[in-house]
Amino acid sequence: MGTEPEHGRPALVDRWRESADRHLDPTKRSLLAMWISFGTTWGTVRLITHGIRGGWLPWGNISTGGRHLHHYNLGIATLAGVGLIAVRGDERAVGHPAIAAAYGAGTALITDEFALLLDLRDVYWAKQGRLSVDVCLGILSVLGTYLTARPFWHEIATVTRHHVGAAARRRLAPAP
Repeated sequence: MGTEPEHGRPALVDRWRESADRHLDPTKRSLLAMWISFGTTWGTVRLITHGIRGGWLPWGNISTGGRHLHHYNLGIATLAGVGLIAVRGDERAVGHPAIAAAYGAGTALITDEFALLLDLRDVYWAKQGRLSVDVCLGILSVLGTYLTARPFWHEIATVTRHHVGAAARRRLAPAP
């Protein structure tokens, strides 16, 4: 069963792994990796772009030949690589969570600059609609992550709550 602390119960991380084994088949694991990667990439890109624009990060935009390289270009390249793997048909790679994570990251890089692609103008920082797009993409990421593996998340919450409660009771119990 996992490492057993002195009180005889498995460690919390081992219980999480057991829950994952019960609830997450390979497809759900890949979907979960995709959604988590999407949300993490999208949030990181938002943080970096705000840091560059606000001047509180020590680097600037990426440019080549005097032209700004938008991060949607990196997303397109990532999705092209994932597509190549899918077309090639290597079953071990196609369903692998790392490929799903790359897909989620590439999709987030493109989605974050979708207005630029739609208008073919750099409207990235236009106030009109930017906040609503940010909120919608954040909600989409969290909702997708949750709905992909809802029974798993419910069991993780229960296991964690019981683990924390048992730890608190042990600390409050009088010493023998």
